[in-house]
Amino acid sequence: MTALWTTDDAEAATGGRSTRTWQASGVSIDTRTIQPGDLFVALKDIRDGHDFVAQALAKGAAAALVSRIPEDVPADAPLLIVPEVLPALEALGRAARARTRAKVAAVTGSVGKTSTKEMLRVLLSGQGKTHAAEASYNNHWGVPLTLARMAPDTDFAVLELGMNHAGEIAPLARMVQPHAVMITTIAPAHLEALGSLEGIAREKASIVEGLQPGGAAILPADAPCADILQDIAAASGARIVAFGEAASADYRLESTRLCDTATVAHALRNGAPFLFKVMSPGRHFAANALGALALAEALGADPVMAALDIGRWQPPAGRGTRERILLDPVEETHFDLIDDAFNANPASLAVALDILIAAKPSDGQGALHQGRRIAILGDMLELGPDEIALHQAIARHPGLDAIAVIHCVGPRMKALWQALPRRQRGHWTETAPELAAHAKTLFDPGDIVLVKGSKGSKVSLVVDALRRLGQGVAQDHRGTE
Repeated sequence: MTALWTTDDAEAATGGRSTRTWQASGVSIDTRTIQPGDLFVALKDIRDGHDFVAQALAKGAAAALVSRIPEDVPADAPLLIVPEVLPALEALGRAARARTRAKVAAVTGSVGKTSTKEMLRVLLSGQGKTHAAEASYNNHWGVPLTLARMAPDTDFAVLELGMNHAGEIAPLARMVQPHAVMITTIAPAHLEALGSLEGIAREKASIVEGLQPGGAAILPADAPCADILQDIAAASGARIVAFGEAASADYRLESTRLCDTATVAHALRNGAPFLFKVMSPGRHFAANALGALALAEALGADPVMAALDIGRWQPPAGRGTRERILLDPVEETHFDLIDDAFNANPASLAVALDILIAAKPSDGQGALHQGRRIAILGDMLELGPDEIALHQAIARHPGLDAIAVIHCVGPRMKALWQALPRRQRGHWTETAPELAAHAKTLFDPGDIVLVKGSKGSKVSLVVDALRRLGQGVAQDHRGTE
């Protein structure tokens, strides 16, 4: 077992006291996924992690980071005792950052943070040992946990920084100390907390406060409030690299071609043309990939290899993953499911609708004999006082007529349902479980079905219900356009 943390290292980082000698090969906060040899961190969230220390040790944890000895744990168990657990985890994260020579990137933005982080994981892993955040570990505990899991011999590290309120990103950025940062875009997400797009832009731009001297800021040239981003980055001394469709962009997206299973992009890198492909349809994926390529080059990666390797990326689960649900293996009837149920705001929903509009259903199946485009949309949350108007505005989305039926979930989406022409209105339900109960009635064989909504709307339950109707097969797009 290679030691990630030893007793001496962890005590020096946290100022804590160990009950006995131990060494850990990983760091975990969850007994459901803990691995033998992990250091279990007893964070207090909905539940107090101290209640699970005995279970973690029974599953093979090397030690537990605690602020007290739980009643059901022997006093001689391997424990690292500290005054408070979260500050100790932060200290581990800072120590891990200090001991590595890795080139470190940090990504934020209103939309596309996790997808872009995963793109960077793919294109950097071909050029060195790469460490990246799991899932959306982008908050006050996710960022230090990601750092604490980073091996000293890492070549590249990619962190995702998120926020719900003002003042959250800058402290995380200072902890990460990135060599390069990227802002994917600015969109009306978290308006409830930040009040305006300008407020969102200023909060996202505070990521530059953690930049290493001479570091690069990869900024969206086409985003709302791009001037605010540029001004704040310039004031910090960052080297600015712009990406997008604007004529002034250093990495300029000239054109994209959406295929049924991929996006082919033509771009300019400082005036020199190049082509790249991502294995999922969507202009936003091409735009984020372009920014990721700029960020990779800023970290010292080979730009040609990176442009080739970006073609190996596919969206994570719940973020636009497309799969085929087989309904009858004998008759070979099916429908296609686009699972984009992890999150939603007006910008990301518009992109998801464009992908659905461009998708091709399968004809010759089911009672209708003609495949349709179906949307199942859940509430978009945290949009502030204009939330009803923002939901109603979806009815004016260009090309929406191509979507045959739109099912809606939640009190906010009722505003869209009422604004739709009667021929497009599907079901409306107050909650996702109510709609999930009618999963069989939401589509016909041959249809392509998009499910999109904020995580709190729980439309992922509808995705689960649809998957249970058959055998899901993720589509393999390798070698296609």
